[in-house]
Amino acid sequence: MLNNITINNKSNESAAIIWMHGLGADGHDFEPVVHMLNLPHIRFILPHAPYRPVTLNNGYEMRAWYDIFGLQPESQQDETGIRAMASEIEAMIAAELVRGIPAHRILLAGFSQGGAIALHTAVRYPETLAGVLALSTYLPLRTQLATEKHPANKHMPIWMAHGLVDSVITIQTALIARDSLLEAGFNVIWQEYEMPHSVCAQEIDDIRKFLSSVLPV
Repeated sequence: MLNNITINNKSNESAAIIWMHGLGADGHDFEPVVHMLNLPHIRFILPHAPYRPVTLNNGYEMRAWYDIFGLQPESQQDETGIRAMASEIEAMIAAELVRGIPAHRILLAGFSQGGAIALHTAVRYPETLAGVLALSTYLPLRTQLATEKHPANKHMPIWMAHGLVDSVITIQTALIARDSLLEAGFNVIWQEYEMPHSVCAQEIDDIRKFLSSVLPV
């Protein structure tokens, strides 16, 4: 099991969110955002990605969910690494099921590379999840989506948000991800903000509304 931080780690939570950080960060990165959301009935699990060399950064070793060769839609992708990390997230979902949280009360969230893992895992997961929170991200292995998507999650809400001036993952790359999901029949809610590769106050307010709607008390 991946090392992680847990928030609201009591015995009476009725829902769980597994939230993956971006490249080079760790589970602490979104800890302040979780506290700002103030949703005490939800257990937040913030895992740390393992350290690995990242080709995009000249082989420098950092926390990464998988290797990255480029950030363009046509860039080579680390399929082996992506699938390995998806299995790790599925193991975390399984742990929540054992704790008594049903799949439809579990949501996957992530920012940037973490959002890519959240999307990849959720659309293939064989039980219906509460939804996905995909922030400033893209869809990995999108050409395989049509044959690998699982009908159990066809109707789960996927809340995608992106900055209009994001210079790391461009808005065009994010729109390709959104359109690929829509073409595959998924339920995508799209939001744009006047921000770079980050989060903003309005986005956090909108995240709170979305989470409250799909994971009510």
